[in-house]
Amino acid sequence: MQELPFLPPSPIWFPPGEDALDDPDGLLAAGGELTAQWLVEAYCRGIFPWFEDDSGPIYWWCPSERGVIKPGNMSVSRSLKKTLRSGKFQLTVDQAFDSVIAACAATRVDNVGTWITSAMIDAYSELHAAGLAHSIEVWQEKVLVGGLYGLSLGKMFFGESMFAQANDASKVAFFKLHELLDDWNFALIDCQMMNPHLETLGVVPMSRKKFLALLEQNNLSETRLGSWQEATASL
Repeated sequence: MQELPFLPPSPIWFPPGEDALDDPDGLLAAGGELTAQWLVEAYCRGIFPWFEDDSGPIYWWCPSERGVIKPGNMSVSRSLKKTLRSGKFQLTVDQAFDSVIAACAATRVDNVGTWITSAMIDAYSELHAAGLAHSIEVWQEKVLVGGLYGLSLGKMFFGESMFAQANDASKVAFFKLHELLDDWNFALIDCQMMNPHLETLGVVPMSRKKFLALLEQNNLSETRLGSWQEATASL
């Protein structure tokens, strides 16, 4: 039986993604630290954290299959096209990052907990201040009703989470992210795990081997650092 590596707080180190367990699929290691530095190192290797609360160990994952989509390839339904034409939502970029991540972290009505813990919020807020983490906000009558956030490294965007408090709000945010990244010639959006909702938006599976090969090339690309607030004018 394969033993799960336990990572010390320092130095920052991960086993190769190909060494992840088959059951549960993609579990690679436990331990380490949930800091901005650990997160950047993880994403550069195709690894991401996923756990339930701050009290337990951090688990790091690199699944055998990844949900990805190329900017510009989003499937847009007839109803979403109608919503986009309606003008009922206003879009901004990097103007309410803290509010977006807080909304994504809020416990759902069914009392299912969130994996976005306080430590995760702190780390991503640090990455946002460093110009690496970004958010897209969707507003309706000056009220934040949807949005998403993620990490930008090289020519790839690593989507973390989205939320909606109005019909189609998160889909509008995802569509505008596509437009923005397509204009900037980004190569790929990583959505981590496949699910039925993402599949309806055009997200497709990619093998770990192919994803890690693309990521290795991406790590040679220059990262678009700094705030993306100026992109608001183009939305």
